[in-house]
Amino acid sequence: MNVLIIGGTGLISTGIARQAVDAGHDVTAFHRGETGADLPDAVSHVHGDRDDDERLAEVADEVDPEVVIDMVCFSPEQAESAVDAFAGVEQFVFCSTVDVYHRPLDRNPATEGARREPPVSDYGADKAECEDVFMDAHGETFQATVIRPWSTYGEGGPVIHTMGWGTYYLDRVRKGKPIIVHGDGATLWGPCHRDDVAGAFVGAVGNEAAYGEAYHVTSEEVISWNQYHEYVADAMDAPDPEMVSIPTERLVEAVPDRTDPLVDHFQYSTVFDNGKAKRDLGFEYTISFREGVERAIEDLERRDAIDEWDSENDDEIIAAWRESTESFADALGE
Repeated sequence: MNVLIIGGTGLISTGIARQAVDAGHDVTAFHRGETGADLPDAVSHVHGDRDDDERLAEVADEVDPEVVIDMVCFSPEQAESAVDAFAGVEQFVFCSTVDVYHRPLDRNPATEGARREPPVSDYGADKAECEDVFMDAHGETFQATVIRPWSTYGEGGPVIHTMGWGTYYLDRVRKGKPIIVHGDGATLWGPCHRDDVAGAFVGAVGNEAAYGEAYHVTSEEVISWNQYHEYVADAMDAPDPEMVSIPTERLVEAVPDRTDPLVDHFQYSTVFDNGKAKRDLGFEYTISFREGVERAIEDLERRDAIDEWDSENDDEIIAAWRESTESFADALGE
């Protein structure tokens, strides 16, 4: 099929482009031309800004796709522009997110019908509105499919941690420096490698079973944050990590400018049911976190993209926490 990927050079997009070519599809990537990506020669490229409605319509005419995969739609306004530009294509596949759901989840594992209100974040609320725009267009304008990844990682992307996306975390791990863990490190997290996520998108292309449906595409290997850090250390052949547990609310109070992901996401234990994607899209979880994170770290090392361990103030945070807990213990001991 003739497939247009809006994006095409991002973490998941590159995996989709490669696998779509391997599956025999004709693939075009629409992007700004500002980011290089290791894509097959068979991928065609068209350039422009997806927020330029006129250019978006031009691309629709130039490429004349049968299927559109939109990886960079983040606002309902962008969704409405896409509906206008691509009216008449056979299928529109929208990359959403599990952040459309309220937190904490009412139950684990969550199915695709889990509660969305109140939203966990502005980002999640906007993605939910985008879903609604595309589903409102389903059946008349095109066939719509929604895919909701969770924590996707892999070559070309960072390795997340309690304090966000800073790569200095990896330098701390490999040098045996203490690392900050929110709470007691027992909340659950489930990273999924981008190649496994990409396979579900390709499995949706032209798949009538996916028309009008939404799918989770997430990890099948849900682990605690303590285990997460242990896997990272093992992948780097580093010492067992020294984990400093700090209550989430104290971290947020002390360094609010560094804890947005913690507030919206990391503090919650979340598990998502992938059964529907397995049934309809052929989704498979094939890359363990231990294997995948080693590949991601090796890629960062090849690109010399890991910052020095002391590039953020984690030592200051750890020292302040240890001092406060010692004072607490001393006060009780008197």
